[in-house]
Amino acid sequence: MPIKDVFLPLIGQPRGPALAAIEKCVAVAADLGARITALALEDDGFVRPKVVFPDGPDSAETRGEREVGDMQHLLNAFTNAASRTGIRAQSRSGRVPAGQIALTFAEHARFSDLTLVPVKPHDSRTENIVETFLFESGRPLLLCPEQHVEVLRPEFENVMIAWDNSARAARAVGDALPILQAAAAVRVITVADDKAEPIAQSGTSLVDHLREHGVYASFETVKGSGSSIGKVLGSWAQSHAIDAIVMGAYHHSRLNEIVWGGVTKTVIGQPPCWVMMSH
Repeated sequence: MPIKDVFLPLIGQPRGPALAAIEKCVAVAADLGARITALALEDDGFVRPKVVFPDGPDSAETRGEREVGDMQHLLNAFTNAASRTGIRAQSRSGRVPAGQIALTFAEHARFSDLTLVPVKPHDSRTENIVETFLFESGRPLLLCPEQHVEVLRPEFENVMIAWDNSARAARAVGDALPILQAAAAVRVITVADDKAEPIAQSGTSLVDHLREHGVYASFETVKGSGSSIGKVLGSWAQSHAIDAIVMGAYHHSRLNEIVWGGVTKTVIGQPPCWVMMSH
């Protein structure tokens, strides 16, 4: 199914990287030919302090600028980016209790084909939002790493599939088919120190399956050499100029505490490039 409707949650402070990430997310939606819907949410207990300036010729205008909240700054950045690209766009805003923000976003994401999420490095609030999206929306995510936003390309020419022959990885491949079909090069990568027969067979089977969808991919195994799989995938992606990684997401629940699988936590904490993730 083509990606025709994408969702962009907006939250946090309108810093430079965050605003640049909004611009890149809008550009991706435009490249996909999709409509984009932005939702800005703010904690309903948050009150932005107002600064009163002495009266002067520009005092009214200055006060207006200072009283514009973070949420409105993010919405303005989205509106300006959408206007420049000419994409079909709509935006909404609201205030909800802090503990309901992530779930509210996830509920809205159910009515889109793909959610684009700007990601701050090693940020607990971001991890909570991503976790809730993955397990409550039923839709794939595309993570936009703010730390690399200046070098991210909105066109996914070179795509890597992180393959481990799991149901989650298979789901991610299915969700990413429109992106894989538009890519110039697709590489299926498995991190394994020994090229065991089952691993090699599953990679070959995936390549055969993708060919039926017009995707001509290659398959190879990469040695971990003692490093974590997440770091190996990240280093491989950067050294091969990968535009986007497609992967499944893992987590384990123990004593009511969510503990991310190692690869998932590494990638969410510091994505090396665009990462499309499904559960």
